[in-house]
Amino acid sequence: MTGIRLTAPAPGWAIDADVVVVGSGVAGLTTALRCAAAGLATVVVTKARLDDGSTRWAQGGIAAALGEGDTPEQHLDDTLVAGAGLCDETAVRALVTEGPDAVRRLIETGAHFDTTDTGAIALTREGGHHRRRIAHAGGDATGAEISRALVEAVRSAALHTVENALVLDLLTDAEGRTAGVTLHVMGEGQHDGVGAVRAPAVVLATGGMGQVFSATTNPPVSTGDGVALALRAGAEVSDLEFVQFHPTVLFLGSDSEGQQPLVSEAVRGEGAHLVDASGTRFLLGQHELAELAPRDIVAKAITRQMHLLGTEHMYLDARHFGAEMWEQRFPTILAACRAHGIDPVTEPIPVAPAAHYASGGVRTDLRGRTTVPGLYACGEVACTGVHGANRLASNSLLEGLVFAERIAADIVTDRTPDPAQVPTPDPAQDVSGEQDLPRPAGTGAAVPGALGPASEPAPLLTAESRTEIQRIMTRGAGVIRSAASLARAAEELDALQQTAATAADTAATGAKDAVPGVEAWEATNLLLVSRVLVAAAREREETRGCHWREDRPDRDDADWRRHLVVRIAPDRRLVVRRTDSAAFPPVRPEDSAD
Repeated sequence: MTGIRLTAPAPGWAIDADVVVVGSGVAGLTTALRCAAAGLATVVVTKARLDDGSTRWAQGGIAAALGEGDTPEQHLDDTLVAGAGLCDETAVRALVTEGPDAVRRLIETGAHFDTTDTGAIALTREGGHHRRRIAHAGGDATGAEISRALVEAVRSAALHTVENALVLDLLTDAEGRTAGVTLHVMGEGQHDGVGAVRAPAVVLATGGMGQVFSATTNPPVSTGDGVALALRAGAEVSDLEFVQFHPTVLFLGSDSEGQQPLVSEAVRGEGAHLVDASGTRFLLGQHELAELAPRDIVAKAITRQMHLLGTEHMYLDARHFGAEMWEQRFPTILAACRAHGIDPVTEPIPVAPAAHYASGGVRTDLRGRTTVPGLYACGEVACTGVHGANRLASNSLLEGLVFAERIAADIVTDRTPDPAQVPTPDPAQDVSGEQDLPRPAGTGAAVPGALGPASEPAPLLTAESRTEIQRIMTRGAGVIRSAASLARAAEELDALQQTAATAADTAATGAKDAVPGVEAWEATNLLLVSRVLVAAAREREETRGCHWREDRPDRDDADWRRHLVVRIAPDRRLVVRRTDSAAFPPVRPEDSAD
Protein backbone atom coordinates (compact mmCIF):
# COMPACT_ATOMS: atom_id res chain seq x y z
CA MET A 1 0.00 0.00 0.00
CA THR A 2 1.17 3.51 -0.80
CA GLY A 3 -0.93 5.24 1.82
CA ILE A 4 -2.33 7.57 -0.85
CA ARG A 5 -6.00 8.14 -1.55
CA LEU A 6 -8.12 10.76 -3.28
CA THR A 7 -9.45 13.59 -1.13
CA ALA A 8 -13.13 12.75 -0.68
CA PRO A 9 -15.86 12.80 1.96
CA ALA A 10 -16.24 9.74 4.16
CA PRO A 11 -18.59 7.09 2.69
CA GLY A 12 -22.16 7.68 3.72
CA TRP A 13 -23.53 4.31 2.63
CA ALA A 14 -22.25 0.80 1.94
CA ILE A 15 -23.41 -2.38 0.29
CA ASP A 16 -21.91 -5.87 0.43
CA ALA A 17 -21.13 -8.37 -2.29
CA ASP A 18 -18.87 -11.25 -3.24
CA VAL A 19 -17.40 -9.34 -6.18
CA VAL A 20 -17.59 -5.78 -7.49
CA VAL A 21 -16.88 -5.17 -11.17
CA VAL A 22 -15.93 -1.61 -12.11
CA GLY A 23 -16.81 -0.95 -15.74
CA SER A 24 -19.56 -1.91 -18.18
CA GLY A 25 -17.76 -2.77 -21.40
CA VAL A 26 -17.23 -6.25 -22.80
CA ALA A 27 -14.65 -7.08 -20.09
CA GLY A 28 -16.71 -5.89 -17.15
CA LEU A 29 -20.11 -7.23 -18.15
CA THR A 30 -18.75 -10.63 -19.23
CA THR A 31 -16.99 -10.99 -15.87
CA ALA A 32 -20.13 -9.96 -14.01
CA LEU A 33 -22.37 -12.36 -15.91
CA ARG A 34 -20.03 -15.30 -15.34
CA CYS A 35 -19.66 -14.53 -11.62
CA ALA A 36 -23.41 -14.13 -11.15
CA ALA A 37 -24.08 -17.38 -13.02
CA ALA A 38 -21.83 -19.13 -10.50
CA GLY A 39 -23.97 -17.85 -7.64
CA LEU A 40 -21.79 -14.95 -6.49
CA ALA A 41 -23.44 -11.75 -5.28
CA THR A 42 -22.15 -9.39 -7.97
CA VAL A 43 -22.29 -5.61 -8.20
CA VAL A 44 -21.49 -3.68 -11.38
CA VAL A 45 -20.30 -0.11 -10.92
CA THR A 46 -20.07 2.06 -14.04
CA LYS A 47 -19.05 5.67 -14.55
CA ALA A 48 -21.90 6.60 -16.88
CA ARG A 49 -24.91 4.58 -18.01
CA LEU A 50 -24.60 0.83 -18.32
CA ASP A 51 -24.42 1.02 -22.12
CA ASP A 52 -21.94 3.91 -22.23
CA GLY A 53 -18.74 1.89 -21.91
CA SER A 54 -15.89 2.19 -24.41
CA THR A 55 -16.95 -1.08 -26.05
CA ARG A 56 -19.86 0.55 -27.87
CA TRP A 57 -17.45 2.82 -29.75
CA ALA A 58 -15.61 -0.13 -31.34
CA GLN A 59 -16.34 -0.13 -35.06
CA GLY A 60 -14.23 -2.73 -36.83
CA GLY A 61 -14.99 -5.96 -35.04
CA ILE A 62 -13.61 -8.81 -32.99
CA ALA A 63 -10.73 -10.98 -34.22
CA ALA A 64 -10.86 -14.77 -33.98
CA ALA A 65 -9.85 -17.73 -36.14
CA LEU A 66 -13.38 -18.55 -37.28
CA GLY A 67 -12.90 -18.70 -41.05
CA GLU A 68 -12.16 -21.64 -43.30
CA GLY A 69 -8.41 -22.26 -43.47
CA ASP A 70 -7.62 -19.93 -40.59
CA THR A 71 -6.08 -21.29 -37.39
CA PRO A 72 -5.24 -19.99 -33.92
CA GLU A 73 -1.57 -20.48 -34.81
CA GLN A 74 -1.86 -18.03 -37.71
CA HIS A 75 -3.66 -15.55 -35.46
CA LEU A 76 -0.87 -15.97 -32.92
CA ASP A 77 1.80 -15.25 -35.53
CA ASP A 78 0.12 -12.02 -36.63
CA THR A 79 -0.29 -10.90 -33.00
CA LEU A 80 3.36 -11.56 -32.16
CA VAL A 81 4.58 -9.65 -35.21
CA ALA A 82 2.41 -6.64 -34.37
CA GLY A 83 3.59 -6.72 -30.75
CA ALA A 84 7.19 -6.03 -31.85
CA GLY A 85 8.92 -8.57 -29.65
CA LEU A 86 7.20 -7.81 -26.35
CA CYS A 87 4.10 -10.03 -26.38
CA ASP A 88 3.84 -12.74 -23.76
CA GLU A 89 3.45 -15.75 -26.06
CA THR A 90 1.65 -17.80 -23.41
CA ALA A 91 -0.94 -15.06 -22.98
CA VAL A 92 -1.35 -14.69 -26.74
CA ARG A 93 -1.78 -18.44 -27.13
CA ALA A 94 -4.53 -18.40 -24.50
CA LEU A 95 -6.20 -15.54 -26.38
CA VAL A 96 -6.20 -17.12 -29.83
CA THR A 97 -7.03 -20.68 -28.77
CA GLU A 98 -9.86 -19.76 -26.39
CA GLY A 99 -11.07 -16.90 -28.58
CA PRO A 100 -13.25 -18.73 -31.12
CA ASP A 101 -15.33 -20.49 -28.46
CA ALA A 102 -15.56 -17.27 -26.44
CA VAL A 103 -17.05 -15.54 -29.51
CA ARG A 104 -19.52 -18.40 -29.93
CA ARG A 105 -20.58 -18.01 -26.29
CA LEU A 106 -21.03 -14.29 -26.93
CA ILE A 107 -23.38 -15.18 -29.79
CA GLU A 108 -25.26 -17.51 -27.43
CA THR A 109 -25.60 -14.56 -25.06
CA GLY A 110 -27.46 -12.70 -27.80
CA ALA A 111 -24.93 -10.85 -29.96
CA HIS A 112 -25.81 -10.83 -33.68
CA PHE A 113 -22.92 -10.64 -36.15
CA ASP A 114 -23.19 -9.93 -39.85
CA THR A 115 -23.48 -13.06 -41.96
CA THR A 116 -22.92 -14.13 -45.55
CA ASP A 117 -25.61 -15.34 -47.92
CA THR A 118 -24.96 -18.88 -46.66
CA GLY A 119 -25.47 -17.91 -43.02
CA ALA A 120 -21.81 -18.05 -42.04
CA ILE A 121 -20.26 -15.23 -40.00
CA ALA A 122 -19.01 -12.54 -42.40
CA LEU A 123 -15.30 -11.85 -41.90
CA THR A 124 -13.10 -8.96 -43.01
CA ARG A 125 -9.42 -8.02 -42.78
CA GLU A 126 -7.71 -5.29 -40.83
CA GLY A 127 -4.15 -4.07 -40.41
CA GLY A 128 -1.59 -6.72 -39.49
CA HIS A 129 -3.88 -9.66 -40.27
CA HIS A 130 -2.94 -11.97 -43.12
CA ARG A 131 -6.43 -13.51 -43.19
CA ARG A 132 -10.02 -12.41 -43.00
CA ARG A 133 -10.79 -13.07 -39.34
CA ILE A 134 -12.65 -9.96 -38.13
CA ALA A 135 -16.30 -10.64 -37.25
CA HIS A 136 -18.42 -7.49 -37.40
CA ALA A 137 -21.97 -6.36 -36.70
CA GLY A 138 -24.16 -3.70 -38.21
CA GLY A 139 -21.48 -3.12 -40.81
CA ASP A 140 -19.32 -0.90 -38.62
CA ALA A 141 -21.20 -0.97 -35.29
CA THR A 142 -19.75 -4.11 -33.73
CA GLY A 143 -19.12 -2.63 -30.30
CA ALA A 144 -22.62 -1.23 -30.09
CA GLU A 145 -24.12 -4.66 -30.83
CA ILE A 146 -21.89 -6.44 -28.31
CA SER A 147 -22.75 -3.82 -25.70
CA ARG A 148 -26.48 -4.16 -26.45
CA ALA A 149 -26.38 -7.94 -26.02
CA LEU A 150 -24.40 -7.87 -22.78
CA VAL A 151 -26.42 -5.05 -21.22
CA GLU A 152 -29.64 -6.89 -22.06
CA ALA A 153 -28.24 -10.07 -20.46
CA VAL A 154 -27.21 -8.16 -17.32
CA ARG A 155 -30.66 -6.64 -16.99
CA SER A 156 -32.35 -9.97 -17.62
CA ALA A 157 -30.21 -11.52 -14.87
CA ALA A 158 -31.24 -8.67 -12.54
CA LEU A 159 -27.67 -7.92 -11.52
CA HIS A 160 -27.21 -5.12 -9.02
CA THR A 161 -25.83 -2.13 -10.92
CA VAL A 162 -24.70 1.29 -9.73
CA GLU A 163 -24.64 3.73 -12.66
CA ASN A 164 -23.12 7.21 -12.91
CA ALA A 165 -20.55 6.27 -10.29
CA LEU A 166 -16.88 7.25 -10.34
CA VAL A 167 -14.72 4.75 -8.48
CA LEU A 168 -12.34 6.49 -6.09
CA ASP A 169 -10.05 4.12 -4.19
CA LEU A 170 -9.52 0.52 -3.18
CA LEU A 171 -10.54 -0.65 0.27
CA THR A 172 -8.18 -3.11 1.94
CA ASP A 173 -8.30 -5.12 5.12
CA ALA A 174 -5.69 -5.03 7.88
CA GLU A 175 -3.38 -7.36 5.94
CA GLY A 176 -3.54 -5.45 2.67
CA ARG A 177 -6.00 -7.71 0.89
CA THR A 178 -8.75 -6.21 -1.26
CA ALA A 179 -11.99 -5.49 0.61
CA GLY A 180 -13.94 -3.36 -1.87
CA VAL A 181 -13.97 0.15 -3.33
CA THR A 182 -15.14 3.63 -2.49
CA LEU A 183 -17.11 5.46 -5.14
CA HIS A 184 -19.04 8.63 -5.77
CA VAL A 185 -22.50 8.40 -7.31
CA MET A 186 -23.47 11.41 -9.40
CA GLY A 187 -27.07 12.58 -9.40
CA GLU A 188 -30.15 10.96 -8.00
CA GLY A 189 -30.68 7.23 -7.60
CA GLN A 190 -30.78 4.42 -5.11
CA HIS A 191 -27.44 5.66 -3.79
CA ASP A 192 -26.03 9.18 -3.85
CA GLY A 193 -22.74 10.82 -2.95
CA VAL A 194 -19.70 8.92 -1.67
CA GLY A 195 -20.26 5.34 -0.58
CA ALA A 196 -18.60 1.94 -0.62
CA VAL A 197 -19.09 -1.52 -2.07
CA ARG A 198 -17.45 -4.05 0.22
CA ALA A 199 -16.26 -7.23 -1.47
CA PRO A 200 -13.24 -9.56 -1.25
CA ALA A 201 -12.77 -9.41 -5.05
CA VAL A 202 -12.60 -6.25 -7.17
CA VAL A 203 -12.36 -6.39 -10.95
CA LEU A 204 -11.12 -3.25 -12.70
CA ALA A 205 -12.59 -3.03 -16.20
CA THR A 206 -12.51 0.75 -16.45
CA GLY A 207 -11.24 1.05 -20.02
CA GLY A 208 -8.50 3.35 -21.24
CA MET A 209 -6.84 6.67 -20.57
CA GLY A 210 -7.03 8.38 -23.96
CA GLN A 211 -8.16 11.64 -22.36
CA VAL A 212 -4.56 12.34 -21.33
CA PHE A 213 -4.19 13.65 -24.90
CA SER A 214 -5.99 16.58 -26.52
CA ALA A 215 -7.34 14.52 -29.44
CA THR A 216 -8.45 10.93 -28.93
CA THR A 217 -10.99 8.40 -30.14
CA ASN A 218 -11.82 7.63 -26.49
CA PRO A 219 -15.00 8.91 -24.84
CA PRO A 220 -14.76 11.66 -22.17
CA VAL A 221 -14.98 9.07 -19.35
CA SER A 222 -11.62 7.49 -20.33
CA THR A 223 -9.51 9.28 -17.73
CA GLY A 224 -7.33 6.42 -16.51
CA ASP A 225 -9.29 5.97 -13.28
CA GLY A 226 -8.54 2.25 -12.97
CA VAL A 227 -4.79 2.60 -13.52
CA ALA A 228 -4.65 5.49 -11.04
CA LEU A 229 -6.63 3.56 -8.41
CA ALA A 230 -4.38 0.54 -8.83
CA LEU A 231 -1.21 2.64 -8.48
CA ARG A 232 -2.48 4.27 -5.28
CA ALA A 233 -3.34 0.81 -3.98
CA GLY A 234 0.26 -0.33 -4.51
CA ALA A 235 -0.23 -2.35 -7.70
CA GLU A 236 2.34 -2.44 -10.47
CA VAL A 237 1.68 -1.17 -13.98
CA SER A 238 3.63 -2.09 -17.08
CA ASP A 239 4.18 -0.99 -20.70
CA LEU A 240 2.32 2.30 -20.21
CA GLU A 241 4.62 4.02 -22.70
CA PHE A 242 3.00 2.04 -25.52
CA VAL A 243 0.01 4.19 -26.45
CA GLN A 244 -1.44 3.28 -29.82
CA PHE A 245 -2.34 6.19 -32.07
CA HIS A 246 -4.98 5.10 -34.55
CA PRO A 247 -3.75 6.05 -38.04
CA THR A 248 -7.08 7.10 -39.53
CA VAL A 249 -9.07 9.46 -37.36
CA LEU A 250 -11.27 12.03 -39.09
CA PHE A 251 -9.29 15.27 -39.17
CA LEU A 252 -11.45 18.14 -37.89
CA GLY A 253 -8.79 20.82 -37.66
CA SER A 254 -5.54 21.35 -35.79
CA ASP A 255 -7.33 22.95 -32.83
CA SER A 256 -9.93 20.20 -32.48
CA GLU A 257 -9.90 18.59 -29.02
CA GLY A 258 -11.72 15.81 -27.18
CA GLN A 259 -13.24 12.69 -28.72
CA GLN A 260 -12.69 12.51 -32.48
CA PRO A 261 -14.58 10.32 -35.01
CA LEU A 262 -12.76 7.10 -35.87
CA VAL A 263 -12.51 5.82 -39.43
CA SER A 264 -12.22 2.08 -38.86
CA GLU A 265 -9.29 0.04 -40.08
CA ALA A 266 -11.89 -2.16 -41.72
CA VAL A 267 -12.30 0.53 -44.38
CA ARG A 268 -8.71 -0.15 -45.42
CA GLY A 269 -9.39 -3.85 -45.01
CA GLU A 270 -12.02 -3.57 -47.72
CA GLY A 271 -9.63 -1.79 -50.08
CA ALA A 272 -9.39 1.92 -49.24
CA HIS A 273 -6.06 3.64 -49.99
CA LEU A 274 -4.04 6.14 -48.01
CA VAL A 275 -2.91 9.00 -50.24
CA ASP A 276 -1.44 12.47 -49.98
CA ALA A 277 -2.93 15.58 -51.58
CA SER A 278 -1.50 14.62 -54.96
CA GLY A 279 -3.12 11.17 -54.80
CA THR A 280 0.14 9.26 -54.20
CA ARG A 281 -0.16 6.02 -52.22
CA PHE A 282 2.85 6.69 -50.00
CA LEU A 283 2.70 3.36 -48.09
CA LEU A 284 3.48 1.28 -51.16
CA GLY A 285 6.98 -0.11 -50.78
CA GLN A 286 7.20 0.70 -47.07
CA HIS A 287 5.66 -2.60 -45.90
CA GLU A 288 4.51 -5.81 -47.55
CA LEU A 289 0.93 -5.16 -46.41
CA ALA A 290 0.96 -1.47 -47.47
CA GLU A 291 -2.15 0.18 -45.94
CA LEU A 292 -2.81 -3.01 -43.96
CA ALA A 293 0.50 -2.91 -42.10
CA PRO A 294 0.28 -2.90 -38.28
CA ARG A 295 -1.06 0.34 -36.85
CA ASP A 296 2.22 1.66 -35.49
CA ILE A 297 3.80 1.43 -38.95
CA VAL A 298 0.86 3.13 -40.68
CA ALA A 299 0.67 5.91 -38.06
CA LYS A 300 4.41 6.59 -38.41
CA ALA A 301 4.18 6.62 -42.22
CA ILE A 302 1.33 9.13 -42.13
CA THR A 303 3.19 11.33 -39.65
CA ARG A 304 6.40 11.23 -41.69
CA GLN A 305 4.52 12.17 -44.88
CA MET A 306 2.76 15.02 -43.07
CA HIS A 307 6.12 16.37 -41.89
CA LEU A 308 7.69 15.89 -45.32
CA LEU A 309 4.93 17.83 -47.08
CA GLY A 310 4.26 20.31 -44.28
CA THR A 311 0.58 19.35 -44.00
CA GLU A 312 -1.68 18.51 -41.06
CA HIS A 313 -3.36 15.42 -42.49
CA MET A 314 -3.39 12.80 -45.23
CA TYR A 315 -6.39 11.30 -47.06
CA LEU A 316 -8.20 7.97 -47.07
CA ASP A 317 -9.63 7.35 -50.52
CA ALA A 318 -12.54 4.92 -50.81
CA ARG A 319 -14.54 6.57 -53.55
CA HIS A 320 -14.32 3.36 -55.55
CA PHE A 321 -16.56 1.64 -52.97
CA GLY A 322 -19.60 3.41 -54.38
CA ALA A 323 -22.63 4.65 -52.47
CA GLU A 324 -24.23 1.23 -51.92
CA MET A 325 -21.18 -0.29 -50.24
CA TRP A 326 -20.68 2.75 -48.02
CA GLU A 327 -24.32 2.71 -46.95
CA GLN A 328 -24.45 -1.02 -46.24
CA ARG A 329 -20.96 -1.78 -44.91
CA PHE A 330 -19.98 1.45 -43.16
CA PRO A 331 -23.16 3.37 -42.32
CA THR A 332 -21.82 4.75 -39.01
CA ILE A 333 -18.64 6.15 -40.56
CA LEU A 334 -20.54 7.51 -43.54
CA ALA A 335 -22.94 9.37 -41.25
CA ALA A 336 -20.09 10.77 -39.12
CA CYS A 337 -18.24 12.04 -42.17
CA ARG A 338 -21.33 13.63 -43.69
CA ALA A 339 -22.15 15.27 -40.35
CA HIS A 340 -18.83 17.09 -40.68
CA GLY A 341 -19.38 18.10 -44.31
CA ILE A 342 -17.38 15.29 -45.97
CA ASP A 343 -18.91 12.77 -48.37
CA PRO A 344 -16.66 9.69 -48.71
CA VAL A 345 -18.65 8.57 -51.75
CA THR A 346 -17.41 11.54 -53.76
CA GLU A 347 -14.24 12.77 -51.99
CA PRO A 348 -11.27 11.42 -50.01
CA ILE A 349 -11.53 11.59 -46.20
CA PRO A 350 -8.99 13.81 -44.38
CA VAL A 351 -7.35 11.70 -41.66
CA ALA A 352 -4.57 12.00 -39.07
CA PRO A 353 -3.40 9.84 -36.15
CA ALA A 354 -4.98 10.34 -32.70
CA ALA A 355 -4.62 8.59 -29.35
CA HIS A 356 -6.63 5.40 -29.41
CA TYR A 357 -5.58 2.53 -27.13
CA ALA A 358 -3.29 1.84 -24.17
CA SER A 359 -1.38 -1.36 -24.86
CA GLY A 360 -0.07 -1.33 -21.28
CA GLY A 361 -1.87 -1.03 -17.97
CA VAL A 362 -2.19 -2.72 -14.60
CA ARG A 363 0.08 -5.76 -14.65
CA THR A 364 -1.76 -9.10 -14.42
CA ASP A 365 -1.13 -12.80 -14.79
CA LEU A 366 -3.12 -15.19 -16.99
CA ARG A 367 -5.89 -15.25 -14.39
CA GLY A 368 -6.22 -11.48 -14.38
CA ARG A 369 -4.71 -11.15 -10.90
CA THR A 370 -2.69 -8.04 -10.09
CA THR A 371 0.09 -7.65 -7.53
CA VAL A 372 -2.54 -6.69 -4.90
CA PRO A 373 -4.35 -9.78 -3.52
CA GLY A 374 -8.01 -9.80 -4.50
CA LEU A 375 -7.63 -7.08 -7.14
CA TYR A 376 -8.11 -8.10 -10.78
CA ALA A 377 -7.87 -6.12 -14.02
CA CYS A 378 -9.35 -6.88 -17.44
CA GLY A 379 -9.62 -5.19 -20.81
CA GLU A 380 -7.80 -1.99 -21.74
CA VAL A 381 -7.00 -1.12 -18.13
CA ALA A 382 -4.94 -4.32 -17.85
CA CYS A 383 -1.57 -5.39 -19.18
CA THR A 384 -1.87 -9.13 -19.76
CA GLY A 385 1.09 -9.29 -22.14
CA VAL A 386 -1.16 -9.97 -25.13
CA HIS A 387 -0.49 -6.70 -26.96
CA GLY A 388 3.23 -6.20 -26.39
CA ALA A 389 4.45 -2.92 -27.86
CA ASN A 390 1.51 -2.53 -30.26
CA ARG A 391 -1.98 -4.03 -30.28
CA LEU A 392 -3.09 -6.01 -33.33
CA ALA A 393 -6.33 -4.63 -34.76
CA SER A 394 -9.55 -6.03 -33.21
CA ASN A 395 -7.74 -8.06 -30.55
CA SER A 396 -9.03 -5.74 -27.82
CA LEU A 397 -12.63 -6.97 -27.70
CA LEU A 398 -11.36 -10.55 -27.80
CA GLU A 399 -8.94 -9.94 -24.93
CA GLY A 400 -11.74 -8.50 -22.81
CA LEU A 401 -13.93 -11.50 -23.57
CA VAL A 402 -11.33 -14.24 -23.00
CA PHE A 403 -9.71 -12.83 -19.88
CA ALA A 404 -13.06 -11.92 -18.33
CA GLU A 405 -13.97 -15.60 -18.40
CA ARG A 406 -10.59 -16.49 -16.88
CA ILE A 407 -11.03 -13.94 -14.09
CA ALA A 408 -14.52 -15.16 -13.25
CA ALA A 409 -13.25 -18.74 -13.07
CA ASP A 410 -10.48 -17.71 -10.68
CA ILE A 411 -12.82 -15.72 -8.43
CA VAL A 412 -15.23 -18.64 -8.22
CA THR A 413 -12.38 -21.01 -7.34
CA ASP A 414 -10.78 -18.60 -4.86
CA ARG A 415 -13.89 -17.45 -3.02
CA THR A 416 -13.22 -17.11 0.73
CA PRO A 417 -14.61 -20.17 2.53
CA ASP A 418 -14.18 -19.01 6.15
CA PRO A 419 -14.86 -15.62 7.80
CA ALA A 420 -11.72 -16.11 9.88
CA GLN A 421 -9.72 -15.61 6.67
CA VAL A 422 -10.98 -12.03 6.34
CA PRO A 423 -9.02 -9.96 8.89
CA THR A 424 -10.94 -7.27 10.72
CA PRO A 425 -9.52 -3.79 10.18
CA ASP A 426 -9.14 -1.08 12.77
CA PRO A 427 -12.76 -0.26 13.74
CA ALA A 428 -11.99 3.46 13.47
CA GLN A 429 -11.30 3.00 9.76
CA ASP A 430 -14.15 0.63 8.95
CA VAL A 431 -16.64 1.68 6.31
CA SER A 432 -20.13 1.34 7.73
CA GLY A 433 -23.53 1.76 6.19
CA GLU A 434 -26.62 -0.03 5.01
CA GLN A 435 -26.35 -3.65 3.95
CA ASP A 436 -28.89 -4.18 1.19
CA LEU A 437 -27.29 -7.07 -0.68
CA PRO A 438 -26.91 -10.71 0.32
CA ARG A 439 -23.89 -11.32 2.51
CA PRO A 440 -20.89 -12.72 0.65
CA ALA A 441 -21.50 -16.36 -0.08
CA GLY A 442 -19.71 -18.73 2.23
CA THR A 443 -18.55 -16.07 4.72
CA GLY A 444 -21.63 -15.64 6.89
CA ALA A 445 -20.60 -12.01 7.49
CA ALA A 446 -20.16 -8.72 5.73
CA VAL A 447 -16.67 -8.13 4.42
CA PRO A 448 -15.15 -5.16 6.27
CA GLY A 449 -13.04 -2.58 4.51
CA ALA A 450 -10.55 0.13 5.41
CA LEU A 451 -8.12 2.37 3.66
CA GLY A 452 -5.16 1.17 5.70
CA PRO A 453 -3.45 2.66 8.71
CA ALA A 454 -1.32 5.24 6.90
CA SER A 455 -3.73 6.54 4.26
CA GLU A 456 -3.69 10.26 3.55
CA PRO A 457 -5.16 12.32 0.73
CA ALA A 458 -3.31 13.07 -2.49
CA PRO A 459 -3.30 16.75 -3.54
CA LEU A 460 -6.28 17.45 -5.79
CA LEU A 461 -5.96 19.32 -9.06
CA THR A 462 -8.45 21.91 -10.17
CA ALA A 463 -10.83 20.97 -12.96
CA GLU A 464 -9.07 23.45 -15.26
CA SER A 465 -5.86 21.39 -15.02
CA ARG A 466 -7.30 18.74 -17.32
CA THR A 467 -6.83 20.81 -20.47
CA GLU A 468 -3.29 21.75 -19.45
CA ILE A 469 -2.36 18.08 -18.87
CA GLN A 470 -3.72 17.17 -22.31
CA ARG A 471 -1.72 19.88 -24.03
CA ILE A 472 1.47 18.96 -22.17
CA MET A 473 1.07 15.32 -23.15
CA THR A 474 0.20 16.07 -26.77
CA ARG A 475 3.26 18.31 -27.15
CA GLY A 476 5.72 16.08 -25.32
CA ALA A 477 4.53 12.48 -25.42
CA GLY A 478 2.41 12.17 -28.56
CA VAL A 479 3.09 10.20 -31.72
CA ILE A 480 6.70 11.44 -31.90
CA ARG A 481 8.77 11.75 -28.75
CA SER A 482 12.33 12.67 -27.82
CA ALA A 483 14.43 13.00 -24.70
CA ALA A 484 13.95 16.76 -24.83
CA SER A 485 10.18 16.68 -25.34
CA LEU A 486 9.69 14.10 -22.61
CA ALA A 487 11.92 15.99 -20.16
CA ARG A 488 9.89 19.13 -20.79
CA ALA A 489 6.65 17.22 -20.29
CA ALA A 490 7.92 15.70 -17.03
CA GLU A 491 8.95 19.13 -15.75
CA GLU A 492 5.57 20.65 -16.59
CA LEU A 493 3.63 17.76 -15.04
CA ASP A 494 5.76 17.94 -11.89
CA ALA A 495 5.01 21.66 -11.69
CA LEU A 496 1.26 20.91 -11.77
CA GLN A 497 1.75 18.35 -9.01
CA GLN A 498 3.73 20.83 -6.91
CA THR A 499 1.13 23.55 -7.42
CA ALA A 500 -1.58 21.22 -6.19
CA ALA A 501 0.50 20.16 -3.17
CA THR A 502 1.25 23.78 -2.27
CA ALA A 503 -2.43 24.72 -2.55
CA ALA A 504 -3.37 21.81 -0.29
CA ASP A 505 -0.73 22.78 2.30
CA THR A 506 -1.84 26.42 2.37
CA ALA A 507 -5.59 25.89 2.08
CA ALA A 508 -6.06 26.62 5.76
CA THR A 509 -4.58 30.10 5.24
CA GLY A 510 -7.15 30.98 2.62
CA ALA A 511 -5.38 29.96 -0.62
CA LYS A 512 -7.61 28.67 -3.39
CA ASP A 513 -7.80 24.87 -3.30
CA ALA A 514 -9.39 22.30 -5.57
CA VAL A 515 -12.82 21.22 -4.39
CA PRO A 516 -13.41 17.45 -4.17
CA GLY A 517 -15.66 16.40 -7.03
CA VAL A 518 -15.72 14.43 -10.27
CA GLU A 519 -13.78 16.95 -12.36
CA ALA A 520 -11.04 17.37 -9.75
CA TRP A 521 -10.77 13.61 -9.20
CA GLU A 522 -10.53 12.97 -12.94
CA ALA A 523 -7.83 15.63 -13.38
CA THR A 524 -5.87 14.14 -10.47
CA ASN A 525 -6.10 10.67 -12.03
CA LEU A 526 -5.01 12.03 -15.41
CA LEU A 527 -1.96 13.66 -13.86
CA LEU A 528 -0.87 10.44 -12.15
CA VAL A 529 -1.15 8.25 -15.24
CA SER A 530 0.50 10.95 -17.36
CA ARG A 531 3.48 11.10 -15.02
CA VAL A 532 3.86 7.31 -15.16
CA LEU A 533 3.57 7.26 -18.97
CA VAL A 534 6.22 9.97 -19.35
CA ALA A 535 8.55 8.32 -16.82
CA ALA A 536 8.42 5.04 -18.75
CA ALA A 537 8.78 6.76 -22.14
CA ARG A 538 11.88 8.62 -20.91
CA GLU A 539 13.39 5.40 -19.67
CA ARG A 540 12.84 3.45 -22.90
CA GLU A 541 15.62 4.77 -25.12
CA GLU A 542 14.62 3.11 -28.38
CA THR A 543 11.82 3.04 -30.92
CA ARG A 544 9.57 -0.01 -30.68
CA GLY A 545 5.95 -0.56 -31.64
CA CYS A 546 3.89 2.52 -30.90
CA HIS A 547 6.67 4.15 -28.84
CA TRP A 548 8.52 6.37 -31.32
CA ARG A 549 11.63 8.20 -30.10
CA GLU A 550 12.97 10.43 -32.87
CA ASP A 551 16.28 10.71 -31.00
CA ARG A 552 16.48 6.90 -30.71
CA PRO A 553 15.03 5.78 -34.07
CA ASP A 554 16.15 2.14 -33.98
CA ARG A 555 14.76 -0.91 -32.24
CA ASP A 556 17.28 -2.25 -29.73
CA ASP A 557 16.55 -5.86 -28.82
CA ALA A 558 19.83 -6.34 -26.95
CA ASP A 559 19.03 -3.74 -24.29
CA TRP A 560 15.32 -3.13 -24.60
CA ARG A 561 13.49 -6.34 -25.45
CA ARG A 562 12.09 -6.23 -21.95
CA HIS A 563 9.33 -4.53 -20.02
CA LEU A 564 9.22 -1.49 -17.78
CA VAL A 565 7.32 -1.93 -14.53
CA VAL A 566 6.25 1.11 -12.50
CA ARG A 567 4.92 1.44 -8.96
CA ILE A 568 4.58 4.12 -6.32
CA ALA A 569 7.08 3.70 -3.48
CA PRO A 570 6.11 4.30 0.18
CA ASP A 571 7.79 7.72 -0.06
CA ARG A 572 5.50 8.50 -3.05
CA ARG A 573 8.28 8.40 -5.65
CA LEU A 574 7.63 6.68 -8.97
CA VAL A 575 9.90 3.64 -9.19
CA VAL A 576 10.63 2.35 -12.70
CA ARG A 577 12.37 -0.99 -13.11
CA ARG A 578 13.36 -2.96 -16.17
CA THR A 579 12.60 -6.68 -16.35
CA ASP A 580 15.43 -9.10 -17.02
CA SER A 581 13.90 -10.37 -20.26
CA ALA A 582 10.84 -10.11 -22.49
CA ALA A 583 9.06 -12.57 -20.20
CA PHE A 584 6.76 -11.07 -17.58
CA PRO A 585 7.79 -11.84 -13.99
CA PRO A 586 5.01 -13.48 -11.93
CA VAL A 587 2.66 -11.08 -10.16
CA ARG A 588 3.37 -13.04 -6.98
CA PRO A 589 6.70 -14.80 -6.33
CA GLU A 590 5.01 -17.94 -5.04
CA ASP A 591 3.20 -18.33 -8.38
CA SER A 592 6.27 -18.49 -10.59
CA ALA A 593 5.08 -21.80 -12.03
CA ASP A 594 1.81 -20.30 -13.35
